[in-house]
Amino acid sequence: MEVPEEIRQKLLVFQKSEITEHHIYQKLADRFGPSENRRVLESIADDELRHYNIWRAYTHQDVAPDPWKVWKYSWITRIFGLTFGVKLMERGEEDAQDSYGQLQEAIPEAGTIMNEENRHENALLDMLNEERLRYTGSIVLGLNDALVELTGALAGLTLALQNTRLIALTGSITGIAAAFSMGASEYLSTKTEETAKQPLRASIYTSGAYLITVLILILPYLILSNYYLCLGFTLAAAVLVIALFNYYVSVAKDEPFRRRFFEMAGLSLSVAAFSFLIGLLMRVFLDVEI
Repeated sequence: MEVPEEIRQKLLVFQKSEITEHHIYQKLADRFGPSENRRVLESIADDELRHYNIWRAYTHQDVAPDPWKVWKYSWITRIFGLTFGVKLMERGEEDAQDSYGQLQEAIPEAGTIMNEENRHENALLDMLNEERLRYTGSIVLGLNDALVELTGALAGLTLALQNTRLIALTGSITGIAAAFSMGASEYLSTKTEETAKQPLRASIYTSGAYLITVLILILPYLILSNYYLCLGFTLAAAVLVIALFNYYVSVAKDEPFRRRFFEMAGLSLSVAAFSFLIGLLMRVFLDVEI
């Protein structure tokens, strides 16, 4: 069947997207042994290939996959997890699905393909059950506590001590001790709950998130000599960590980004400002000079 050239050019774009996603889903499926995850991913890969062939029947032209996109999403799923990578890719399909709906009058199959694309996301939501997402609560606990407690402590220490090495030393000792304390608390808390989470793993995720955050926040004090500049970089790093983590959660768990981000950032920066004031008062009243 012949179609107008304008529609044909749109179909060529859809073709490239479909064959690219076919290769991505097939690569993801190949990582699994015989399992429900593999079956669903292979089924979606087959659907993408079938959609490609439907568009090809109208364009009469073969299209190569986008190697950069295949490589990008293969590595995104390896680093950040299958859930995050696939949902990030599915977000990019929303505009294409709207375009499919606009083509239904010219191409009858467009409506069917649009419905099948919508089913993909639901199938993936039912399929994906990653360990790291089960322990998101533990990661949030470690991350949030480190951001709130350590940004506050560093802000107070910055004005009280006014020495980057001393601030880094004191902050590191405080942060590492707090990380192990939080891990132990999470272990005991998880052990008493009726949950699928394993207490030891929950503890490791909590203390691990805390320690990584400590390292990021302390780093400016190990590199720079101006303690006010160090504090500025530490606060900026805290906001960046909050933004990146909340973006990850918003994609992987379909939760709102803006509200969570401003809530965590506002809490951390408020505690830091209050602690900075406490550091000033303690320095004045105790008459400390270092």
